[in-house]
Amino acid sequence: MGVFTYESEFASVIAPPRLFKAFVLDADNLIPKIAPQAVKSAEIVEGDGGVGTIKKIHLGEGSEYSYVTHQINGLDKDNFVYKYSIIEGDAIGDKVKKISDEIKLVASPSGGSIIKRKGI
Repeated sequence: MGVFTYESEFASVIAPPRLFKAFVLDADNLIPKIAPQAVKSAEIVEGDGGVGTIKKIHLGEGSEYSYVTHQINGLDKDNFVYKYSIIEGDAIGDKVKKISDEIKLVASPSGGSIIKRKGI
Protein backbone atom coordinates (compact mmCIF):
# COMPACT_ATOMS: atom_id res chain seq x y z
CA MET A 1 0.00 0.00 0.00
CA GLY A 2 1.28 3.47 -0.86
CA VAL A 3 0.59 6.91 0.50
CA PHE A 4 0.02 9.94 -1.68
CA THR A 5 0.22 13.41 -0.17
CA TYR A 6 -0.41 16.85 -1.61
CA GLU A 7 -0.58 20.45 -0.50
CA SER A 8 -2.28 23.41 -2.10
CA GLU A 9 -2.80 27.04 -1.24
CA PHE A 10 -5.05 29.67 -2.74
CA ALA A 11 -6.60 33.00 -1.81
CA SER A 12 -10.12 34.24 -1.21
CA VAL A 13 -11.45 37.77 -0.72
CA ILE A 14 -13.62 36.48 2.16
CA ALA A 15 -12.24 36.80 5.71
CA PRO A 16 -11.49 33.54 7.62
CA PRO A 17 -14.37 33.70 10.15
CA ARG A 18 -17.02 34.18 7.47
CA LEU A 19 -15.49 31.64 5.07
CA PHE A 20 -15.12 29.00 7.82
CA LYS A 21 -18.72 29.49 8.92
CA ALA A 22 -20.04 29.18 5.35
CA PHE A 23 -17.96 26.32 4.01
CA VAL A 24 -17.37 24.27 7.15
CA LEU A 25 -19.97 24.99 9.83
CA ASP A 26 -22.94 25.67 7.48
CA ALA A 27 -21.75 23.59 4.51
CA ASP A 28 -24.48 20.92 4.77
CA ASN A 29 -27.13 23.59 4.10
CA LEU A 30 -25.19 26.04 1.93
CA ILE A 31 -23.38 23.85 -0.62
CA PRO A 32 -26.52 22.09 -1.97
CA LYS A 33 -28.07 25.54 -2.52
CA ILE A 34 -25.13 27.18 -4.31
CA ALA A 35 -23.76 24.11 -6.11
CA PRO A 36 -26.55 21.53 -6.50
CA GLN A 37 -24.74 19.98 -9.46
CA ALA A 38 -21.92 19.03 -7.06
CA VAL A 39 -23.77 18.18 -3.82
CA LYS A 40 -27.41 17.16 -3.64
CA SER A 41 -27.62 16.79 0.15
CA ALA A 42 -25.73 15.86 3.31
CA GLU A 43 -26.93 13.97 6.36
CA ILE A 44 -25.40 13.11 9.70
CA VAL A 45 -25.28 9.32 10.06
CA GLU A 46 -23.68 9.32 13.49
CA GLY A 47 -22.66 12.02 15.97
CA ASP A 48 -23.59 15.59 16.81
CA GLY A 49 -21.65 17.53 14.17
CA GLY A 50 -18.40 17.65 16.15
CA VAL A 51 -15.28 15.48 16.09
CA GLY A 52 -16.15 11.86 15.37
CA THR A 53 -19.30 12.73 13.42
CA ILE A 54 -19.90 10.66 10.29
CA LYS A 55 -21.73 12.31 7.38
CA LYS A 56 -23.06 10.86 4.15
CA ILE A 57 -22.90 13.32 1.27
CA HIS A 58 -25.12 12.62 -1.73
CA LEU A 59 -23.41 14.02 -4.81
CA GLY A 60 -25.28 15.98 -7.45
CA GLU A 61 -26.33 15.14 -10.98
CA GLY A 62 -23.11 16.71 -12.31
CA SER A 63 -20.96 14.09 -10.58
CA GLU A 64 -20.05 10.69 -11.95
CA TYR A 65 -20.34 9.33 -8.39
CA SER A 66 -23.38 9.05 -6.12
CA TYR A 67 -22.05 9.53 -2.57
CA VAL A 68 -19.14 9.74 -0.14
CA THR A 69 -19.10 9.21 3.61
CA HIS A 70 -16.73 11.29 5.67
CA GLN A 71 -15.70 11.47 9.29
CA ILE A 72 -14.77 14.68 11.09
CA ASN A 73 -11.33 14.23 12.66
CA GLY A 74 -10.75 17.77 13.91
CA LEU A 75 -12.72 21.00 14.21
CA ASP A 76 -10.95 24.05 15.61
CA LYS A 77 -13.36 26.98 15.29
CA ASP A 78 -10.94 29.46 16.90
CA ASN A 79 -8.05 28.76 14.52
CA PHE A 80 -10.21 27.90 11.48
CA VAL A 81 -8.91 24.35 11.02
CA TYR A 82 -11.04 21.47 9.73
CA LYS A 83 -9.80 17.89 9.41
CA TYR A 84 -11.81 15.05 7.89
CA SER A 85 -11.42 11.71 6.15
CA ILE A 86 -13.46 10.28 3.31
CA ILE A 87 -13.98 6.73 4.56
CA GLU A 88 -16.48 5.25 2.12
CA GLY A 89 -18.24 5.83 -1.16
CA ASP A 90 -18.15 5.02 -4.82
CA ALA A 91 -15.88 8.03 -5.37
CA ILE A 92 -12.95 6.31 -3.62
CA GLY A 93 -13.53 2.84 -5.02
CA ASP A 94 -12.18 -0.35 -3.51
CA LYS A 95 -8.45 0.37 -3.95
CA VAL A 96 -8.27 3.35 -1.56
CA LYS A 97 -8.74 2.89 2.18
CA LYS A 98 -9.43 6.56 2.97
CA ILE A 99 -8.60 10.10 1.92
CA SER A 100 -7.73 12.54 4.70
CA ASP A 101 -7.75 16.32 4.34
CA GLU A 102 -6.84 19.26 6.53
CA ILE A 103 -8.08 22.73 5.64
CA LYS A 104 -6.71 25.75 7.45
CA LEU A 105 -7.79 29.35 6.84
CA VAL A 106 -5.41 32.18 7.69
CA ALA A 107 -5.94 35.91 7.29
CA SER A 108 -4.31 37.46 4.25
CA PRO A 109 -2.79 40.96 4.29
CA SER A 110 -5.61 42.17 2.01
CA GLY A 111 -8.31 41.23 4.54
CA GLY A 112 -9.35 37.99 2.86
CA SER A 113 -8.16 34.44 3.49
CA ILE A 114 -5.40 32.13 2.45
CA ILE A 115 -6.80 28.61 2.24
CA LYS A 116 -4.17 25.97 2.99
CA ARG A 117 -5.12 22.41 2.15
CA LYS A 118 -3.11 19.31 2.93
CA GLY A 119 -4.20 15.85 1.92
CA ILE A 120 -3.01 12.33 2.61
